[in-house]
Amino acid sequence: MTQGRSIRLFLVDGTPNGLLTAEIMNWTGHVLTGPRSKLSELVQRPECGRTGIYFLVGPDPENSLRPLVYIGESDDVGTRLKQHNRPEEKGGKDFWEKVCLVTSKDQNLTKAHVKYLESLLIQNAGQVGRCQLINGTAHEYINLPESDRADMAFFMEQIRTVLPVLGFDFLRDASKPSTAAGTPAPQFAQASPRFILEASKHGIRAKGQEVDGEFFVLEGSLARREWAGPYHSYQKQHAQLCEEGVLVDNGSGLRRFTKDYAFSSPSAAAAIVVGRAANGRIDWKVEGSGLSYGEWQDKEVSAVETEAS
Repeated sequence: MTQGRSIRLFLVDGTPNGLLTAEIMNWTGHVLTGPRSKLSELVQRPECGRTGIYFLVGPDPENSLRPLVYIGESDDVGTRLKQHNRPEEKGGKDFWEKVCLVTSKDQNLTKAHVKYLESLLIQNAGQVGRCQLINGTAHEYINLPESDRADMAFFMEQIRTVLPVLGFDFLRDASKPSTAAGTPAPQFAQASPRFILEASKHGIRAKGQEVDGEFFVLEGSLARREWAGPYHSYQKQHAQLCEEGVLVDNGSGLRRFTKDYAFSSPSAAAAIVVGRAANGRIDWKVEGSGLSYGEWQDKEVSAVETEAS
């Protein structure tokens, strides 16, 4: 099992939608985040005068599944944020609604450090695939001693730990299940048994697995070619997955998952597979036993209660 972590959050103005700081025990990093509407207050903070990394985050009007993200670095983050706040025609950026900046409490981050961090973070965000990067491709920056590169790798891991707690998921690497037959999921991942969803009338058969709170439909699973049910919010997601190449035509009237794909719930996964609203707690069955997802989960909870009594 992974170790627990302690993260200290502070509501600067006492409201949940205002400025927020975050720190991890034994980490020199300091995180400050807030909405764009609070930028005038944010840039007055001492953190904004330091060298650091920053993230601009906003919705993508063409894709509700992933946010738009810009990753940058600066010797004076406050000045750079003021530039980004200008209208688009004056060199600013219009898309962002939230900002998050990461600096160092001991102010030991140098320009070389943050340029290297920026390169690492852009590469990582592109590999994870949870956002649409405004940056484009990352420029590899290698002018850093080996010891400093190791320090920055640790610094980046702390950033990837704390950002999801603040609602920024675009760096969170999914603990994907192994799709190789008989191969267990990674030891660090809290994985469920494999589940099967079948709709024999349409020739659909999909495999799924829950890992660290996300429900994955596994690579090679078959799904309905088009959305068939009444309009539902999942219909747009089905269309987007087809457009992005996650679901491709398998040549026999169905679509095939080209990779393991994470959904927020078993019902969301089931809906995309069968092309209509579905109850994933009933439709997904434990492979080899026939227990529904809901029955399996209830059995797990009951087992814990028995052990505790």
